[in-house]
Amino acid sequence: MPDAVVFPETNENVQAIVRACAKHGCPIVPFGAGSSLEGHVNAIHGGVSMDMSRMNRVLRVSADDLDATVQAGVTRKQFDKHLQSTGLVFHLDPGADATLGGMAATRASGTTAVRYGTMRDAVLGLTVVVADGRIITTGGRARKSSSGYDLTKLFVGSEGTLGVITELTLRLHGRPEALAAATCQFDSIESAVRAVITTIQLGIPVARIELLDEVQMDAVNRFSHLGYAPLPTLFFEFHGLSDRDVTEQAEVVADIAAEHGGRSFERALTPEARAQLWQARHDAYYAALALRPGSRGWTTDACVPISRLAECIVETKQDISASHLPGPLVGHVGDGNFHIIFPVNPDDPRDIAEAERLSARLVERAISMGGTCTGEHGVGMGKMKFLEREHGEALNVMRAIKRTLDPDNIMNPGKMIAPTMNYEL
Repeated sequence: MPDAVVFPETNENVQAIVRACAKHGCPIVPFGAGSSLEGHVNAIHGGVSMDMSRMNRVLRVSADDLDATVQAGVTRKQFDKHLQSTGLVFHLDPGADATLGGMAATRASGTTAVRYGTMRDAVLGLTVVVADGRIITTGGRARKSSSGYDLTKLFVGSEGTLGVITELTLRLHGRPEALAAATCQFDSIESAVRAVITTIQLGIPVARIELLDEVQMDAVNRFSHLGYAPLPTLFFEFHGLSDRDVTEQAEVVADIAAEHGGRSFERALTPEARAQLWQARHDAYYAALALRPGSRGWTTDACVPISRLAECIVETKQDISASHLPGPLVGHVGDGNFHIIFPVNPDDPRDIAEAERLSARLVERAISMGGTCTGEHGVGMGKMKFLEREHGEALNVMRAIKRTLDPDNIMNPGKMIAPTMNYEL
């Protein structure tokens, strides 16, 4: 628990707080919406929790430049509402109504990353207060620059361990004039993934490609009273300039799916039909927990090259089939990222040990395939133990960066990089 919670409203407020904490060696834990999954906001050494919710202003929007500058406490839904009258949109959708500062800090992603990229692609520049209280700006509004080290990329994904993000300049897109959605079912994970690979190779600009396995589809049928066959199912969304545009995209994908054994390709053009079609995907997490009433979700986040995705999923499902825990699967398969949702009893040591074992086997498998322990959730506390295996000697370079920018280890200590200091408040 933190010893104090502060609510800054300006960069200068953050600067004053950081300087005071630096003077007394007091830990600082930035807090956005608290929606992260790996313990990023836990104040494990006490100290000050810096709640960014009052830094919630959209500072400017440029329709000509397709960019905007916001304070770090602006939430995703708040930003989307602000942009609705401009004809612009910020496409990243991690599911939760996270703050944009938190999304940058964890290098978040979401269901639209296959077309629009992740926070690594969306952030053009930052304002950051570093551990000694200096306010720095990184990047800029120019769409390309060869000037200096790319500090923006350094801070995006740093999880508050190098400084406090206070402002972001973000890349925007034109709001699509037309949307369509579709589902298609397959007899195997392998055939579904092959259809996805072909779709991407042919350059079809699909906005979302989500995979639910047969266990997850059976779970959502029960939870949401739907009538899907319990088979691996792909969910698509298409964005375009007209209904004809998105219909043509859907027709091409339907042909590709058929070539790979896909069946029951169902399309939805109206908002109501799209919402009904996507209900299975939106209800997936709660449907998984309903398999074991009273359980809590333990979610994995491996990401591999898409060429190894089917292999990674199949081997993981073989592990799960030999376990007492069910493990429904949801995947952002367009970029090789998938989640296993283990419904565990938090009071049962056997459940916890088994979820940890299966998760560790999945991470080892993903890394051996050229992948990562975390595609979008971040490291926090939960993934720290995997970093040396994934990064090797590069982890020591990360530690050197941390020591240089935060020599007293006051910035979100105990996250990402293993703690090396004790705190006395």
